[in-house]
This record gives sequence, C-alpha cells and structure tokens, in this order.
Amino acid sequence: MGPHYLNHFFTPKSVAIVGASERPESVGYRILLNMQEAQFKGGLYPVNNKREQILGLKAYPDLRSVPEELDLVVISTPAPSVPDVMRQCGEKGVHCVIIITAGFGELGEEGKKLQQEVLDIAHRYAIRLIGPNCLGVVRPSGYLNATFGDGIVKEGNLALLSQSGAVCTAILDWAKSQDIG
Repeated sequence: MGPHYLNHFFTPKSVAIVGASERPESVGYRILLNMQEAQFKGGLYPVNNKREQILGLKAYPDLRSVPEELDLVVISTPAPSVPDVMRQCGEKGVHCVIIITAGFGELGEEGKKLQQEVLDIAHRYAIRLIGPNCLGVVRPSGYLNATFGDGIVKEGNLALLSQSGAVCTAILDWAKSQDIG
C-alpha cells in the first residue's frame, strides 16, 4: 500500500510559499515566519519575483526556478495571479496546494469564474486543494505551520478541523491561553 494521498499536506518534505514577502504585515511574510518558527525540517522555498532573499532564505522568481521537487505549495498572491501559479504547480508536478488567497466564489460572478478556472487547472493536473480563502494547515508534531495565524501552536493530543478560519483562530487562541495542545 502506497502513501496516503493527503500525506503531502501534513508531512511535506519540501514547501514553497508563493507570495512570500519581507513586509511584516503581509500574509506571505507571516506564513514564511510561521514555518521558520515551527522549525520546519524540509526544504523551504520563498517565491517572490521582486526579492532575492526573504527572512534569510534564497527567494525564487517563480516555481519553475525552485531546484527541488515540491510536496506542497502555499499560495498567498492576489486572486487574479492564482491560475498562473496553479499552472506552474501542474507543470512542476506538485499535487498538493493550499490557496490562502481570498477573492473567489465569495465575491460573486467574477470570483466564481476565477474559482472555476482554478478548479479546472487542478483537475487537469490532478492537484488536491485546500482553499481558497483559508487559514492553512498546522501540524506541530510535523514542524509544519503553513498558516498566517499569529504565534506557535502547541503540540498535543487534540486535532481541530474547521471550515471557518475565524472560529479556528479563536479556538487556537483559547487553547494557547489554557496551555492546551
């Protein structure tokens, strides 16, 4: 029996963050910082076509430039750029993608068309998606925090899955205040 098809979401060996940034107020900055603070053990690749280095890591102009095979890509770029990033994922052989970006079906007809384009690309390349418009994925025991949440999540014996990023964040904040992992 081979590996489970969701393994790369929860135990990736390499992660690219498209939209990583030097700006502390940006989502891409927070995701990259969270991955570093979680002490991610694999390859970590910031992707930003305007920077050569972000948070001490070499930055790449696009996914094609990343030298390693990627298990997981986290996208935090503006919604109109997501289809192109998804095509790059497909061409690179990436099969697990988290789309943090908002601005899709929740914004009406134009957003729905953009979301359908992303889904069509995902189907064409057999890419599994979490998102769009999501908080991300955190797995403390796997040294993974691919979210834009604030702070470290404690390892423990509980799991939390939520459709709502706001509810998830509130529960994580409460758990942190109660020293629950």
